[in-house]
Amino acid sequence: MPPTLASLVQHSALKLTVRAGEDRLDTPVRWAHVSELADPVPYMEGGELLLVTAMTLDAEDRDAMRRYVRRLARAGVVGLGFGVGVYYEDIPDALVDAAREEGFPLLAVPRRTPFLAISKAVSAAIAADQYRAVTAGFEAQRELTRAALADGPGGLVARLAAHVDGWAALYDAAGAVVTASPEWAARRAARLTGEVERLRERPAPASAVVGDTGDGDDRVELQSLGSGRRVRGALAVGTGAPLGTAGRYAVHSAVALLTLSTERSRSLQRAEQRLGAAVVRMLLSGQPDHARAVAGDLYGTLLDMPFRLLIAEPVGEADQRPLQVLTDAVESAGARSGESVLVVPDSEHRLVVLAADGGAVVAACAAEYGTKEAEEAEVVVGLSAPTGPIAAAGAYKQAEQSLSVARRRGRALVEHDELAAGSLLPLLADDAVRAFADGTLRALYEHDATGRGDLVDSLRAWLSRHGQWDAAAADLGVHRHTLRYRMRRVEEILGRSLDDPDARMELWLALKTTAGPAR
Repeated sequence: MPPTLASLVQHSALKLTVRAGEDRLDTPVRWAHVSELADPVPYMEGGELLLVTAMTLDAEDRDAMRRYVRRLARAGVVGLGFGVGVYYEDIPDALVDAAREEGFPLLAVPRRTPFLAISKAVSAAIAADQYRAVTAGFEAQRELTRAALADGPGGLVARLAAHVDGWAALYDAAGAVVTASPEWAARRAARLTGEVERLRERPAPASAVVGDTGDGDDRVELQSLGSGRRVRGALAVGTGAPLGTAGRYAVHSAVALLTLSTERSRSLQRAEQRLGAAVVRMLLSGQPDHARAVAGDLYGTLLDMPFRLLIAEPVGEADQRPLQVLTDAVESAGARSGESVLVVPDSEHRLVVLAADGGAVVAACAAEYGTKEAEEAEVVVGLSAPTGPIAAAGAYKQAEQSLSVARRRGRALVEHDELAAGSLLPLLADDAVRAFADGTLRALYEHDATGRGDLVDSLRAWLSRHGQWDAAAADLGVHRHTLRYRMRRVEEILGRSLDDPDARMELWLALKTTAGPAR
C-alpha cells in the first residue's frame, strides 16, 4: 500500500503527533511538499501532505485560518504538518480549531524532525510500494501465463478475476461473451455489449471505463484485443475501486496474453485462406476427394456431412467493412459452438462460407440478417439449400441465384429454399417486369376505360379457365359468343394470337403482375 498519514505518524523516527482529523489518517499520501506561501493551492495537485512553519501566515487569526484550511481541503491536500518551535512554540489554537471544524488532519512536527526527513520517508514508502507492485505484477504475469497454458483463455480470465478481487469477462470479435469469472459475472458482462460494440469501432489498442452496470458499484475497464486496426475481442474487468499498480500490471499482462491467443499471424491467416480457397475450387470443379485430402483435419468433419454454401457481397463495392463484420460473426459462432467453418474471400468484393447445415453458424447468419433490409445490414447474402461435396457446384449456383434475388428485393439474406417453394411471381416483382406488364396490357386497359367492353376481365377469366369457353363465359355471366367476340378484339388490339402458348403465358404473367394501367 502507498504511505498514509497513519503510517507517517507511526514512523518511530519522525515523532509526529496528531492534533486534528484523527479519523482521516488512513488517507494515502502522494507526496510531501513544503510551502510557506499564504495561498499554496495553485501549486498543488492533490494528495500532498503540506509542511509549513507559518512564516507568512497569521496563524492566530481564526477567520484567516478557517479560510486557509478550507482551501487546502477543497484542493485535495490530505493533511498539514506544522513545524513547532520555529515561529510558534506550539500550533496556535486558531489553526487547531479550524482543522478540527473541517475534520482536516493536522500533525505537529517537532523541531528536531526536519521536513526533509518527512519527505524522504514519504519518498521511500512510495518507492517501496511501487517495488512491491512491480514484483506483484511480475508474479501475476507468471500466474496468468501458467493459467493460459494450462487452461486456455477461460483459466486466464478466472485467474485475473481472482487477482483483482473482482470479475472479468472475455468477448469475441462479434461482441459476444466467451467466458466470464466468477460464473455470475456472465450476466453482468452481457449488459456491456453496447459498450463493447463502440469499443470495436475504434482501432486497436483501445480502452474505455464505464460506470455501474446495474448490480452494484462496479467500475469496469474495457480493453480491446488485437493488433493493427482489427479488433479480435475485448476484455472487461470489474472492480469495486480503481485498479492499483499491481492490478494494472495484471490487466496489461492479460491483454497481451489474450491478444497472442486470439491474434493469428497474418502469414498463417493468408496460408489458411489459400488452403480454403483451394478446397473450394476443388469442390466446385467436381473433385470432392481431392478437396477432402487437401483440407485434412483443418475443417474437421465439415465435408463429411450436409453443409450450406453462403455467398456475401457488400451493398457498396468500395466498403469492405460489412464483409469483415460477417466474417467475425461467422467465425465467432463457429468457435462458440465448436463447429468447423470455411471462410474464403472469393474476390475483393465477395465472401464464400461453407457451414454445417442446421448448425450454429447458419442459425447466427439467419438471426442477424434474415429480417434486415440490405441497406441496413450493408451486405447481401445468398444461402444455398443443404448439399454435399459432390453437388457443391450446384449449391454455388443456388447461392448466386439467392444473392441476385436478395439484391433485387433489397433484402440482406435470401435462402434458396424460398425460391424453390411457393409462387414464381414474387421473383418477378421488380420494376422491369412491372414495366413490361404495363406495356403489354396498356392498350386493353385504355380500351376498357372508354366503356366499350371488359376485355381485361374477360381475358383473365378465359386464361384462368385454360381457354374453356363455356366455363369462362359462366364466370363472367355472358354468352360464350360474346366472350369469343371479346377475345377476337383482344387479338386485334394486341396484334397477337391467343393460340400461341407463349402469348398466353406472357399475358397471364402480365395480368398477375400488374394491378391496372399506369395513370
